Amino acid sequence: MLAKAAITDGNGDFSIEDITISEPKGDEVIVKIMAAGLCHTDYDSLHWGRPVILGHEGAGIVTDIGPDVTSVLPGDHVILNWAIPCGTCFQCQEQNQHICENNSPVVAGDALPDGEVSAGHARLESTTFNDKGIERSFNIGTLSTHTVVREQAAVKYQTEIPFSSASIVSCGVMTGYGSAVNTAKVTPGSTVAVIGTGGVGLNVIQGAKISGAAKIVAIDINESRLEMAKQFGATHFVLAQKSDKGLKEATIKVKEIVGKRGADFAFECTAIPELGAAPLGMIRNAGTAVQVSGIEQEVTIDMQLFEWDKIYINPLYGKCRPHIDFPKILELYDKGDLLLDEMVTSTYKFEELQQAFDDMLAGKNAKGVIVFEP
Repeated sequence: MLAKAAITDGNGDFSIEDITISEPKGDEVIVKIMAAGLCHTDYDSLHWGRPVILGHEGAGIVTDIGPDVTSVLPGDHVILNWAIPCGTCFQCQEQNQHICENNSPVVAGDALPDGEVSAGHARLESTTFNDKGIERSFNIGTLSTHTVVREQAAVKYQTEIPFSSASIVSCGVMTGYGSAVNTAKVTPGSTVAVIGTGGVGLNVIQGAKISGAAKIVAIDINESRLEMAKQFGATHFVLAQKSDKGLKEATIKVKEIVGKRGADFAFECTAIPELGAAPLGMIRNAGTAVQVSGIEQEVTIDMQLFEWDKIYINPLYGKCRPHIDFPKILELYDKGDLLLDEMVTSTYKFEELQQAFDDMLAGKNAKGVIVFEP
């Protein structure tokens, strides 16, 4: 079948091109993408140095399945999950499905030999561009009218929810919510500081609120984002300054709010390497700092920030167990406890993808979503 996809050349540019998808084999599932969320990782993937179909957040409708598929049928609504568990490896058995040893996605910029992709991909040749197989970002490539994925990448749901809202569950919402609930295990009555109130930070705030935190301090340099944070559950606000190195002045303000000991939990959600150590300065002794945003650069940390008994965690994807966590998130949405519709601040047509990237980089959206034609 013919489809269209946003394809990067790997050197910073992309274009919307015609692709061909073959009939599904084995445990493959073809999904008509109805909506695809955008995050900074999608922008980063423009620079991976190789052609890739963009996108790793999405929701859609199953149109066809391979002969070995048992969990979904054509017509089912699904959320696509980029960290695809095999269910049998050591980490999956340890309930660390997000770091599956068999199906972990290709590391950004780290192509496998001879154009191969990780085991989680359906088949490189299942999607072709200019008569050659092409990789899909994180094995799902959701910035495409249709995609072919492994069965474990498709999580069926029946909740009444717009596709635009469902599409953002699979990365930004899961990462933020899961970092608070699954990783840090925020406790009732605790104090929480959240550095950076973009899409991920707002969902850390939501996770902390759902967990019963008494004080949730939002820290950002953007006043409009702090206004947004109030809607999602923040109770106190610190407008930081770009000139505040390591957020030392902001830390003083946080401690004025939560008490001089410091917060019980602090989360870094900016992806700015210079702020990698900032949450350590905001927590009390024996508190927990969480580096949510996925900083991969070298960070220099004054070890005195660890005194005493402080814990620093660098989790992936909120310890996501897709077939367990996605239904929980949708149940919370159904009850009105977790906001998803409100998180989608702008929607775009497929051909407006560049504008969506521009708005994201300018900090205009909590989440921008590409909505495909019905």
